[in-house]
Amino acid sequence: MQGNGLVSDVFKQEKDVQRLVGRYGIGHVRYPTAGSSSDSESQPFYTNSPLGISLGHNGNLTNTEALRVWCRTEAHRQVNTESDSELILIVFSHFLDVNKPSPQNVFDAVEKCMEMCQGAFAIVMSICNVGIVGFRDPHGIRPMCVGERHDGAMVTSESVAIEVAGFRFTRDVAPGEAVLLSVNGGTIAWHQCVTPVTMSPCIFEYVYFARPDSVIDGASVYEARMHMGDRLARRIQALHPTSKDDIVVPVPSTSRVSAVQCAITLGVPYVEGLTRNRYTGRTFIMPGQKKRVNSVRMKLNPVSAVIRGKAVLLVDDSIVRGTTSRHIVEIMRAAGATAVYFASAAPAIRYPNVYGIDMPTSTELIAYNRDELDVAEAIGADWVVYQSIPDLVAAVRTVNPALRAFDMSCFDGVYCAGPLPVGYFEKLRAERGEGAVAVNGGVSSKTLVPHASQSTPTKVTRAGAGAPTPEPPVRPGTASPGFAM
Repeated sequence: MQGNGLVSDVFKQEKDVQRLVGRYGIGHVRYPTAGSSSDSESQPFYTNSPLGISLGHNGNLTNTEALRVWCRTEAHRQVNTESDSELILIVFSHFLDVNKPSPQNVFDAVEKCMEMCQGAFAIVMSICNVGIVGFRDPHGIRPMCVGERHDGAMVTSESVAIEVAGFRFTRDVAPGEAVLLSVNGGTIAWHQCVTPVTMSPCIFEYVYFARPDSVIDGASVYEARMHMGDRLARRIQALHPTSKDDIVVPVPSTSRVSAVQCAITLGVPYVEGLTRNRYTGRTFIMPGQKKRVNSVRMKLNPVSAVIRGKAVLLVDDSIVRGTTSRHIVEIMRAAGATAVYFASAAPAIRYPNVYGIDMPTSTELIAYNRDELDVAEAIGADWVVYQSIPDLVAAVRTVNPALRAFDMSCFDGVYCAGPLPVGYFEKLRAERGEGAVAVNGGVSSKTLVPHASQSTPTKVTRAGAGAPTPEPPVRPGTASPGFAM
């Protein structure tokens, strides 16, 4: 079954689930970061050649144009969608030997995928009468782990899914590694498909995407966010030593863990001053600025009784486009706050993300070519403080010191997974930027008035008090949320 909307929108009745019979299968929950949001690009993708194969993909490829040419000229396959996930399915199915679909043959086909596909990918595939195969790109940008119980095994994006389903966590899938769960659930085969390179998990998983009760690559998300809150508080104390905050208010709900620890370190009361409408989704991942703005208005409401007459320190996990932040500051002032300060548990987001987070163009990002003073003015806050990049890294490494490197491209402009094709950002802007509008499941372009130049992202050079530390220039180099079996 496939469709747009929440899982509960697609599986509306119990009978919808009961129709899914069998001993193994895959599922996928996606928000579009490549291709379109039409039903035709809902996953899993399926092919019946050379075997029945279904695919779920968490990630984005960056060499899609080269792969499309290969599919047409070498594999002689028709590409039916704009999705990069379909390309992975074509590559895998092309190299899978239908005459001997043994574990080694499956791993050989995975090796070809890793050899030909550039970017970020964590993949699950269901292969008819063979089993489930999962694999992770050589940098391990997107998470993947395996769990077991007496009657089978599962591979999933986050460890919390393993626990909820009553399985026992086995281990994370390593970068460049594949795992094959046999069709009868009795055996698990592991294979290192490519020589490991520097492991660079996406640090934004710890900031925002992952559930706080997940453990990713040996680091508890909850503990990492606690340390983010502590370090954020110390940075606030250093930058604004005379500022007097009456209460710390989290922006529900991802920031709660960081906000609690921030309040403890500052010695300021923690207050749930914003009530979240549980029936709205995450505004950051919604397609289109107009939809995000409308949803923000319905999403949060202040508790005036605890806000009135107080100097409020708002703590959020991050500030991306500023849509939510600007609205929250407005409603805090309307509720009677005497001052509104804004602190982000993540550093300033100034660069596009090409690994599966919907940040396709720098000009959509409120911190692009702006320092903290500019951002404060743009969202209407008295001041804004961002976490520093070294403090964010230290917050996660405090939990697991074995993690030596991270993908932080949206913060530092460094793309770890290899060179990006010439003109990649321009193409991304046309297809995924706010200037792109959906047309019959595809995209067309319209003029967008930016707040800065439309050039490829550059480091900020503004001088003066509060000017940001110059960011590294964007270096050519190179995932969509998860799945579970």
